[in-house]
Amino acid sequence: MPPASTKASTTVGAASQSSRLLAPGVPGYRRMSFALFAAGVATFALLYSTQALLPAVSADFGVSASAASWTVSAATGALALFVLPLSALSERFGRRSVMTASLVIAVLVALLIPFAPNLEWLVALRAVQGAALAGLPASAMAYLAEEVRPKALVAAIGLFVAGNSIGGMSGRIVTGWVAQLWGWRAGLGAVGLMAVVCALVFRAMLPKARNFTPGSLSPRTLARTVRGHLADPLLMRLYAIGALFMTVFGAVYTVIGYRLVEAPFSLPQGVVGSIFLVYLVGTVSSAAAGKLVARLGRRGALYLAVATTAAGLLLSLAESLAAVLAGLVLITAGFFAGHAVASSSVSRTAKTGRAQASALYQSAYYLGSSVGGTLGAVAFHAGGWAGTVLLGLLAVLGVVSITLYGTRVARAEQRAHQRAEQRSEHRMLVAASAQR
Repeated sequence: MPPASTKASTTVGAASQSSRLLAPGVPGYRRMSFALFAAGVATFALLYSTQALLPAVSADFGVSASAASWTVSAATGALALFVLPLSALSERFGRRSVMTASLVIAVLVALLIPFAPNLEWLVALRAVQGAALAGLPASAMAYLAEEVRPKALVAAIGLFVAGNSIGGMSGRIVTGWVAQLWGWRAGLGAVGLMAVVCALVFRAMLPKARNFTPGSLSPRTLARTVRGHLADPLLMRLYAIGALFMTVFGAVYTVIGYRLVEAPFSLPQGVVGSIFLVYLVGTVSSAAAGKLVARLGRRGALYLAVATTAAGLLLSLAESLAAVLAGLVLITAGFFAGHAVASSSVSRTAKTGRAQASALYQSAYYLGSSVGGTLGAVAFHAGGWAGTVLLGLLAVLGVVSITLYGTRVARAEQRAHQRAEQRSEHRMLVAASAQR
């Protein structure tokens, strides 16, 4: 038994550690939340800045929907590839420094993108921008896991994801209306200027890290950490869930503009951009993820997110604008809730190498976006909106299958633990009886 002095020092150390963690009501929590909210706005506004403009890009360059969709897929694909190495840099140089550098580079590229002379240059610059943004998502998740109290973590990550939804919405609305007045290049320039403001707010408001400990940049250490995460069945299920949810979302929002500018809707570019106001629903659902988990548990919250997304996909098949909008509302609510639950579960599950664990999730997530955007456009070209919906339903079925499997595994582990406890109690009783 450890001496009382050791116990006391351990208790004092734990209390000191807890006092440095942020939570609602603690000084710095509001500044941190606002800063990461601004970073989330900039990330999604920049990452998906061309999505609402795809019909205009297609018309200007004379290319198909699938070709124009590469302006989105190149950015998300590059982010997926670079998020892991940049997360390793955050382990060495700090989350705050890497997030700042990533945002600054992405903003500078955003100011160049409107001057792209052709589709090839536009796709290349978007890939560079996606690679730059890769330093933000995983570093932000790791920063929150280190600086926020565990009970407040889901809510804090939900606010960051809510910033993503606001950024995705505002970026598309701004580009849509500006493009209708002055062309798609002006729309992209406007989003770049909006991101400049977000970057300044982020840097000014984000508190310095108080619990960060620099790690090693050794490739061997990084490989060992990554192998450990990839060998964890729960983390692998969460990565797959994030990728499949984003496949649905990427497919739907890459193609929806094409559907709405065509008959029977024939909406103008500005109105199509305003359709993304439904992202506000995602802001609410992601911020409420913590309450959903508290009431339903993590798997229960995922089942609800899946059911909501599937219902939205089916409803969007109707040839009614009101039904399509209602479907988009359900798809958006389900996606953002599922993403907030899955991403916070990664941060909670990983005990070491949190930046790498979050980076792997982000890599899978944005790979799903890239695949979803490309396949969604191909499915739309082959089978119209019904083809895109079918792709989404298959991805949703994948989420259901993985979650059901995870539930079975958890129950089997619980039963095995109970049997082990019963055997242990039986052995203790036998031993006590023998002593008597």
